[in-house]
Amino acid sequence: MKKIILAIMVMAWMVTGCSTFPKDDIKVESEVDPKANISGYKTYTWLAAVGILEDADGVWEPPKFDADAEIEFRINEALRNHGMTQSSNDPDLYVAYALGVDMDALDLKTDPETKLKSLENIPKTGLIVMLIDAETGFVNWVSVATGEMKNLDQETQKKRLEYVVNTMFKDLPK
Repeated sequence: MKKIILAIMVMAWMVTGCSTFPKDDIKVESEVDPKANISGYKTYTWLAAVGILEDADGVWEPPKFDADAEIEFRINEALRNHGMTQSSNDPDLYVAYALGVDMDALDLKTDPETKLKSLENIPKTGLIVMLIDAETGFVNWVSVATGEMKNLDQETQKKRLEYVVNTMFKDLPK
């Protein structure tokens, strides 16, 4: 019995240890139009204007990491999990998003030893996702995520994006 409990504890530690990544800085807020029947929407398509700021110098986007593709993949996955399918023929919803990065953002940072706060450059990112009624053109749901721009490897960036999109869509009515 002790061996079984020990094995379960080791497996739990491995699972949680492998999935740990920095996310304390991420804040997500979502709003749904109370008159919208989100569960009534079954199909969606992407607006042609989706995109992110270009990072030609590779300052904030890791090399060989396509943030556009990753964001769209995660949003498609979240919408499928809510019973929606992508369709360019007469969709119920349009999906749009924008990602912004402010490399010059300033914020207060607390020194852990002295507890004194000082103003420092802490680059910030923001992702906004909107679901727009295709018939009326009204935004029926919007979610905004903000966080610090961290110099992280590609896998950690993917995990942060997955966390952000899952958090954004977790309260979307099914």
